[in-house]
Amino acid sequence: MLAALLSFAAFAALLTITPGLDTLVVVRTAAVSGRPAAFAAAFGIGLGCLAWAAASGLGLTALLTASEVGYDVVRWAGAAYLVVLGIRALRAAFRRRGADLPEVAVPVRTPAAAFRVGLFTNLLNPKVGVFYLAALPQFLPKDVPALPASLALGLVHDLEGLIWFALLIFVVSRAALWLTGPLVQRRLEALTGVVFVGFGLKLALSRAA
Repeated sequence: MLAALLSFAAFAALLTITPGLDTLVVVRTAAVSGRPAAFAAAFGIGLGCLAWAAASGLGLTALLTASEVGYDVVRWAGAAYLVVLGIRALRAAFRRRGADLPEVAVPVRTPAAAFRVGLFTNLLNPKVGVFYLAALPQFLPKDVPALPASLALGLVHDLEGLIWFALLIFVVSRAALWLTGPLVQRRLEALTGVVFVGFGLKLALSRAA
């Protein structure tokens, strides 16, 4: 089992540091809502990944890929969720357009709200489930039951993710004075909105592998 964990750790490390939606969620939350909310978002992301790992161990993700209707339900729900988040970010950017005033409200998320965003961003993305279904079996030892082995590999991925996110949060926190400027905040919200909507549309147009 140790050899499987180490092999998966090397594989997951490359995946973890690859920029993607999770990275954007954490960086944006750290810049706009602060360090506690960013860590809450990171824990939400980790819990979502762990849930998919458990589903993979139980064979539920295999059912998801086998059922076109089930896959489409999760896919459309995830796409709609991402598009809604993107539209909210774009609206926030638009409200501050041409009005770099201190009284313009910044949409700050509480840690609980940030945790939900991180969690549902993963849970409503069937591509994450399909990834776990395809990747985890390659590292599962034959002499260990699938569910506990899958959870162990998921925890390795989560630990690496938390370390990486903690580094990002530290960097963003160090640049907090610059990132909290009205112009930077507006551009960050606009970028986040465009990326979220783009990911949502991409997910809506995708199909199970």
